[in-house]
Parts: sequence; C-alpha cells; structure tokens
Amino acid sequence: MPAGQPPGRRRYITELSEPMQFAKDSFSMALRERLAGLNPARIVMLSGAQRPAIVVLENEMPTPAELLTECYYLEWGPMRVAEAVSAQRPLCAMDCTISYCSRGTVASGVDRGRILGELDRELFMICQPTVTGKYDFSQSPNANLGSGVFWTLPAVDATKTTFRRSDHDPAVVEHQAKVTVFFFPEVETI
Repeated sequence: MPAGQPPGRRRYITELSEPMQFAKDSFSMALRERLAGLNPARIVMLSGAQRPAIVVLENEMPTPAELLTECYYLEWGPMRVAEAVSAQRPLCAMDCTISYCSRGTVASGVDRGRILGELDRELFMICQPTVTGKYDFSQSPNANLGSGVFWTLPAVDATKTTFRRSDHDPAVVEHQAKVTVFFFPEVETI
C-alpha cells in the first residue's frame, strides 16, 4: 500500500483500456454465443477457423480482402463517462457500430432485401436481453469480474455505411446499427 493511503481506499484501475476491453469482449462474446444458439448456420471462416458471424474488426488481422456478406462487423467508439452516479464508480459508455450486408443467395440478387431483413431480425434477437456478465477473457478459464454490461437496443440506419470497399458494389445492400454499451469500471483496493 502506498505511504499515506488509508487502508481500504479504492482507486480506479489506471490502465483505461482494461475496463474498456472487458466490456467490449463481454458484449461481443455474448452476441457470438447468442447467434450460435439462434442460427448455427450463420458462420464465417476467418484465419482458417469457423465461428459465428460476429467479427470485431479491431481484434482481427488487417487484410485487403473484401469484408464478408451476411456477417456482423463490430466497431467501437471511444469510452466516455455517461453519468457520475457515485464519486467512486462512474457509469461509462461506448458506442458500438454494427455493420452488415447481403448480396442475396441467387444470381439475380432479388432476395437480398429479405436476407437483410433476416439479419436485422437476428440482430434484435441476439441483443436481448440487453445485459450480460462482465468477464476477463485474457485468462483461462475466463474470470467473472462480478459486474455486468448492459446496452440499448440496436438503432438501425439503412442510409449509412462503413464498409471499406474500394468501389461501392451496387449488388450489395447494407445496414448499420448503433448500440450504446454501458458498464462500471473495475476498482481495486489499495
């Protein structure tokens, strides 16, 4: 314990990326597990591994390959204090943008709107309930951090796109949804 600190005094974890990463990982893993239960056929092959079609772009190797269709791509905004509910633990928030698209399943692409509607429906279903436990996935077995992560329902905007293609492909229809994720940062006793 540092000199001059009263016993039992709390301080925030000094590395802001840790509480942020725990919340991001917990949210994305909850969606991945829920998608696997809801639609086991909604899978992708990335880096030689087959998994549910939830991809956190910042966690993947950069690649010039075009992003996959019928896959949910998560991108995170910065952490902010949503509300100072107590002097010890502020409620923090981050926006998560979820982008997805479809080319359709037939050569003419006439079913791509239906498939995009199904992706919308699945997204709403896997985002409920709007809460999950917070875990540290950097260790095995995963450590339950004793708190939770909760979020808003997705707000879908069909007019915005974030997919990084060199040229827009008119055969692809896209949606983007925004979810705000809330959490309390961990505290340590010093």
